[in-house]
Parts: sequence; structure tokens; C-alpha cells
Amino acid sequence: MAHTLLDSGYSRLTNRLNRYPQGAPPSDLLRKILAMLFTEQEANLVARLPIKPFTAEKAATVWELPRAKARKILDTLAARAILLDMEINARTFYALPPPMAGFFEFSMMRVRKDIDQKALSELFYTYLNQEETFIRELFTRGETQLGRTFVNEQALASRNALHVLDYERATHVIETAAPMGVGLCYCRHKMSHLNRACDAPLDICMTFNTAAQSLIKHGHAREVDTREGLDLLEKAKAHHLVQFGENVRERVNFICNCCGCCCEAMLAVQRFAIFNPVHTTNFLPRVETERCNGCGRCEKVCPVEAMALVPAKDPEKPKRKTALLDGDRCLGCGVCVRACPVTAIALESRKARVITPLNHAHRAVVMAIERGGLQDLVFDNQVLFSHRALATLLGVILKLPPIKQALASTQVKSRYLEALLTRMHGTSVI
Repeated sequence: MAHTLLDSGYSRLTNRLNRYPQGAPPSDLLRKILAMLFTEQEANLVARLPIKPFTAEKAATVWELPRAKARKILDTLAARAILLDMEINARTFYALPPPMAGFFEFSMMRVRKDIDQKALSELFYTYLNQEETFIRELFTRGETQLGRTFVNEQALASRNALHVLDYERATHVIETAAPMGVGLCYCRHKMSHLNRACDAPLDICMTFNTAAQSLIKHGHAREVDTREGLDLLEKAKAHHLVQFGENVRERVNFICNCCGCCCEAMLAVQRFAIFNPVHTTNFLPRVETERCNGCGRCEKVCPVEAMALVPAKDPEKPKRKTALLDGDRCLGCGVCVRACPVTAIALESRKARVITPLNHAHRAVVMAIERGGLQDLVFDNQVLFSHRALATLLGVILKLPPIKQALASTQVKSRYLEALLTRMHGTSVI
């Protein structure tokens, strides 16, 4: 009986996680991960929480508990970085982040004694790299993805620098964030427990704004000022790390400094490049074959294996090699440009600009449309039978090909939803 109750609690929590566009496919491994992070009682309670940010009063109503008791439970979960707690207009709101980027990463952002991080790392690695269903679902469903690449600003020629918008610059995110936190890199920390980590910096995972506010408050990240943030960014670039951040234009909540050997996003590009699992920059490298000396540095530093050395077909030097770009795999990060010792690589603008959602709400809605889950965002309170019925009905409608195609059109993504969100009173914080 106890085993049945345990499974039912974690099954309900899994269902709750999958109501958000960034879900987590059910499996025995996921249940083991959740069991390390949540008690059975917590799993049952969290499974009933809304998708959108909520107050303690809302949780108390949903849980049918006194407000003080609900607040204590919420604060306990926030202290463990399961929930994020945010002060907005002098009121405390809570939100359950998705597993990634969310409470999976937060569990490894500092060294902790309350959970077995080695055992958790082994579960994460198996679930994400060997079972593979989660990574495939996270990075290959739909056209709109969780993250995007920031261009290496020093790699841009002066003529291209004029075409880089503020939200495309990692420096701009750092300079405008309030507050900014830094913690351990989840990917390399996890790999260190498996003796697989590279020697790239570990204390360099950046969070901003509402996410940083909560993580700093509970000691999962340390607060840094703009100067230190920019110094850390330069340190990351010196180690040929790629800046992979949240796929929004306003109030970015995270930027990871990624390597190609440990980072889940970079590994996903290597395995699933055809699905475009990470949004690229608006630039693409061009190799000047005549200038390239075939040293191979660009191939070595590329985090997604988009550069290769091939015969230069030079009749005067038959053994000479040159770099060749796989444009379908390339992120346009510019790491190869800075690594080239003979300036044989330059960034050029892509033919079509990459569309970046306005904010978190815009991205969530577009992702939900593409994945057939808009009903879960529209009818968020699943406790009410009427909402569950309407959600089911709308889910059936959205699966009709003509409707789904119309909703997922580029016009809806870039114009209608954006205009609607900018007219709404009270900015969403999801």
C-alpha cells in the first residue's frame, strides 16, 4: 500500500510538471530523482500548485490548509530551491520552475549536505544522457526552444557590431540585471561526481532578476555586482565557453557558460542538430580558405562540432588542410573567430533574423501552442472540474491541424501575441 501511495504521489507530480511546455517524460529514473528532491507529502502538495506564480493565500486555498501552515511549507520548499519566491510590488509570489532550466540545476548550484549529490548526479546523467527521452523532448519538440546563444561580442567586426541588438549581448543582460547571482555550473558539477568534468571554471553559472533574487536569498547563489559579472564573462570567454541563455528579450533569468563536453544543451546540438535544439545567433562564421593555415584550433574549441579540417585541394601544397563549417550545426557564437590565430574566420549576418520571444509569458504561450498544451496555460486551475473539462475540450480543438497551424504561424508568434502581452496590465512573471 505504501508503495502504491508513493508512486501515485510522484505520478501526480510528474503530470503537473508536464502541464508546462518544458516537461519531464515519466520514467522510473525520474521517479527516483523526484524522490530524492521531494518527500511523498511534498510531491502531492506541489502537484496541485498552479502553473502561473501564486501567493501563499492561493496555495492555502488549493491545499485546504491554514495560511500560516501553507506559507511554512512554501518557504521550506523555496529554501531548498524547489520553488522560487519573489517579491513583486511588496507581495511574495511563489513559482514552481520547470525541471530544466529549473530545480534540476538549482539542486547542484552549490555543495549541499542535505541531499546525496553524487547519487543525484548519477541519476541525472543516466536520465539525460542514456535514457535520452527527456533531452529529446526538451530540446527537439516545436520550433521555439528554451534557450538561445549569445554572440561573442569581441568576435564581431565593427560593421556587424552595429547590427547587434541589446538583448543579443550578454554584457547588456549583466549591466541591466537586478540582482545578479553566481553559482556552481550544474553540468560540470554533475560531471565532477562522475569523474568526467573538464577543467573549465565551475563557479560561473549566472542568474538574474527574479530567479537570482530567490537563489541569493537562500544561499544557492552569491550576489555579485556588475563589474564582477563582466569579469566572469571575460573569464568564460577566455576558456572558449559559449554563452547560452534564456530565450527571451526582456528580463533574462539565466546565462550558462557552456563547454561542449559537459553542457546538456551543447551535447543536444551535437546529437540532434537537425532539430535545432538551441536557437542560434543572427551570425554565421565565414572561413577565408586562402588565409586558413589548417591549425585546427577552431575545430578544437567549437562546442558543437560544427568545424572540421578537410583537404584544401591546393596543388602546390597537397597536404594542406583548411577549416570547413557545417552551417546547419553552427550556433554562430563566434568562439572560433577569437581562437583563430591568423584571422581567417569572420562573422557575417545570417540571411534571416532569428525570432526571440518578448518575455517569459510570450515564450511559454508559443511553446504551448507548438506542443499542443495551450489549454494547460489558459485553464490553469486544474482543481476545478469546470476548468478540467474546458481544458480537455480546448486540447482537442488545438490538435486539429488547421487550427494548430494557424496558431503557430510566424505572425501569431511575432506580432499578435507580442502586441497582446504588451497591452496587458501587470507583467507576467512566469
